[in-house]
Amino acid sequence: MNIGLIADDARKVQMQNICIAYKHILKQHELYSTFVTGDMIEKASNLTVNKLHAGTLGGEQQMAVMVENGLIDLVIFLKAADEYSRPSNNPWMNRVIPLCNKYEIPLATNMATAEVLIRAIGAGLYGWVEEA
Repeated sequence: MNIGLIADDARKVQMQNICIAYKHILKQHELYSTFVTGDMIEKASNLTVNKLHAGTLGGEQQMAVMVENGLIDLVIFLKAADEYSRPSNNPWMNRVIPLCNKYEIPLATNMATAEVLIRAIGAGLYGWVEEA
């Protein structure tokens, strides 16, 4: 399973923490992340992460394209609470979320949902993924 990991600056430590807590599950899957988040995850958890560009330098755009092309099976996108009310000058900054909805990709935007999805993966409950 290919898992996308993105975290706003205010949520990067939470992303590290969930990756540490569920390393035993996540290490069995391919992880993709924007660069800074991926680097922090690797250093904190020793997981291998396929790092895209930094989010503000096109990483979220790369992740959006991967979602759109069916290359990502699940996304954890931990967004800061104020990110929902603040307009963005970058049209790609919020494309991942609607694309996950459009293509029926499970998406967690907070720690509680991220934990539920990771536990589901650990239990083998990912029937939404089409086998190649």
